Amino acid sequence: MVLVLVMLVAAGCSRTSNPVAKSSPTPSPTKLPWTDCGGGFQCATVQVPLDYANPGSGSIGIAISRKPATDTAHRIGSVLTNPGGPGASGIGFLKGQAAQMTNLNTRFDLIGFDPRGVGQSASVRCLDGPQEDAFNALDPVLDDAQEKQAGITADKNFTAGCKQKSGQLLPFVDTVSAARDMDVIRAALGDQKLTYLGFSYGTFLGENYAHLFPTHIRALALDGVIDPTLSPNDLLYAQLVGFEQNLQSFLSDCRARKASASAPCSYAQAGDPGTKLMDLMQRLDTTPMTVGARSLTRALAVIGVLVTLYDANTWTYLDQALTQADRGNGTLLLRFSDLYLGRNADGTYDNQTDSNVAINCIDRPVPSDVAAYDALGPKFASASPLFGPAFQYSNLTCAYWPAKPTGTVGPLPADGAPPILLVGGTGDPATPYSWAQSENRQLTGSVLLTRQGNGHVSYDKSACATQLIDAYLIGLTLPAAGTVCR
Repeated sequence: MVLVLVMLVAAGCSRTSNPVAKSSPTPSPTKLPWTDCGGGFQCATVQVPLDYANPGSGSIGIAISRKPATDTAHRIGSVLTNPGGPGASGIGFLKGQAAQMTNLNTRFDLIGFDPRGVGQSASVRCLDGPQEDAFNALDPVLDDAQEKQAGITADKNFTAGCKQKSGQLLPFVDTVSAARDMDVIRAALGDQKLTYLGFSYGTFLGENYAHLFPTHIRALALDGVIDPTLSPNDLLYAQLVGFEQNLQSFLSDCRARKASASAPCSYAQAGDPGTKLMDLMQRLDTTPMTVGARSLTRALAVIGVLVTLYDANTWTYLDQALTQADRGNGTLLLRFSDLYLGRNADGTYDNQTDSNVAINCIDRPVPSDVAAYDALGPKFASASPLFGPAFQYSNLTCAYWPAKPTGTVGPLPADGAPPILLVGGTGDPATPYSWAQSENRQLTGSVLLTRQGNGHVSYDKSACATQLIDAYLIGLTLPAAGTVCR
């Protein structure tokens, strides 16, 4: 799964100069039935066809939210945002991050939306809370016949649950349809052309929009770029490499701070942290750790580690979590896993896991033969001894999907679009820098902004990147080719 966790922090940068371009005003928003939904936000619903090929067959509501521009006299229009996933709520994202986007909010209404199948927009559901607990806790390392059969059965039960609870929706939660929804939202907001800021999977949504509606674009900023030419297992492999690199950076930093007087790494105080981490996972495989009425399994612990690698600023929490687990307390690792999986304190889940699988399965075909996943073993384990075996069979769920994939793997040209800004971090684990480079070669006229450093996406990790992205979205000022933020 690719799920962006955006926690905005500032960092330094360097850049070259570029002349400032003037932007033309766009119309005021139309009379959508906005209602106050607290915290300075307004909410509305935009009706879209369930099936764009048969628009008369019914409609669904796309939930949107708005934080109005603060400088109404110089308002440019709306900027649509998407935080990634697929499966992350754009409404929840905007509520949490709007305060960090005040520069954009001066000139734009900030718009969040839950894509079809997600959150408040025709939500896909597959399992109830206890079923999802069992599904997520199941050992993902299928290293014997019994575990492999249990994993296959769990995947089939998951897909059967999706068909039972959401079967009518499943063929229509594809990214192409979501991109068409974005154009309906744009028109409903009264914008002649789209201004968009997309993160992670949100860049794939933006790429599809640019492919479908190249002349409807004012500005597209895509941060943490997906390469549309890669197959699901190739995408997954590249992520394993990226997360392993970030894990090794954490472990190296921890070792280096073993004797630090000001900021010691606790996990390095009694043994090598890398060796201890692998030993912990082996122990959890045989004996899960009791955490209250629950258990920390190897599966949940791997996810708990993974989530902290999205941002180097959370490495200190990983140190705390592993140190506690070393002492028999798995509370923090389990809490991090719950955060990633969308588990609430009462044992219910939001629908980000269900919708993530549903959207991914409809967007790209996967191999249907289990042998294809068996063959990934040596390559994946070599790339990451921790994450490789745990995610080797991740895409197998889609092999049993009840709806036939409608998407294809391949480039998404955007002939006729204005220059698009791509942003890539050299140490991004979830959307590797090579993907941004590849998309830069594919998209004629696009500009690649590079951020040096670890962590997923750049807008929240570099003041330089934030400044340059904002300058582009507000004034259509592109950074010079080769610009690097640090």
